[in-house]
Amino acid sequence: MPVSQFMAAANAHYYATRDPLGAGGDFTTAPEISQMFGELIGLWCADLWDRAGWPDVAWVELGPGRGTLAQDALRAMARAGMTPPVHFVETSPLLRAAQAGRVPGATWHDTVETLPDGVATIVVANEFFDALPIRQLIRRGTGESGGWHERLIACQDTLFLPIAGKPVPADVLPEPLRDAPAGSVLEISPAGVAAMASLARRIAAQGGAMLVVDYGHEGPALGDTLQAVRGHAFANPFEAPGDTDLSAHVDFTTLAAAAQGAGTVAWGPVTQRDLLGQLGIDGRASALARHAPDRAESILADRARLMDGMGTLFKALAVTHRDWPVPAAFGA
Repeated sequence: MPVSQFMAAANAHYYATRDPLGAGGDFTTAPEISQMFGELIGLWCADLWDRAGWPDVAWVELGPGRGTLAQDALRAMARAGMTPPVHFVETSPLLRAAQAGRVPGATWHDTVETLPDGVATIVVANEFFDALPIRQLIRRGTGESGGWHERLIACQDTLFLPIAGKPVPADVLPEPLRDAPAGSVLEISPAGVAAMASLARRIAAQGGAMLVVDYGHEGPALGDTLQAVRGHAFANPFEAPGDTDLSAHVDFTTLAAAAQGAGTVAWGPVTQRDLLGQLGIDGRASALARHAPDRAESILADRARLMDGMGTLFKALAVTHRDWPVPAAFGA
């Protein structure tokens, strides 16, 4: 089967059968590290909404985890006078239950296609696109068996192994990468492009904005980034499918192009460090430390983890309606 089908099936089972977050799970996301992350994202949304003239707006989060980001963001938005209806795109029954405890009254959706029509939408996607299925193309040697091939996953006895499948035309690849050395891997995410295009078309038609925060790069670029995490450590992505979290780096250039092609404006990407710095994380950390001096050391450690540990690996991309203002932290 293609890598995309393997990844989709494995992650569907994985997320449906467990809460993967926190010390007892497999990984930790920025909202679980500190309330500062969600609060600053909420203020980003409220600032943009305020400068857009207070339109009727729905707030949407893609893959909202335990609902922690939403809880913190909504609290910050409410202090700025913004109290939108909340919509979550989430398929896991276990995670939906956790989200309901933190954000009562939310509406859930299995896909972005059922989000509300007729109202502007502000969408937040933190570590969502990295979990969407990817296709991998691998370059083989010269000769009859050379060229680019789609990478497939084969099952041998009880082991899953990557193999090279049928050839693909070289013209499906970006021209600068077509003659890459043997063994090179190119990743593409049709699912990610489709989700971005759908949301951007909605924003172009109804107004609104989107903020994507994830780890990745500005493409096109070569490299095998498919990875698995289990118990806060890297694992073999082809072992125990459905029991590890599979993800891959996000190509922000491709996402931006999909958004622009759908009639919106794309901003960035900028690093998470620059985003949070521009939004005032230093001031918020200082205020929290003054309010809870017994926690001051841990608050500053959390700030460092968001800014230094994750600050450059993670990037942020903003998408807006053409008539909406420049989003904070993305201006010249």
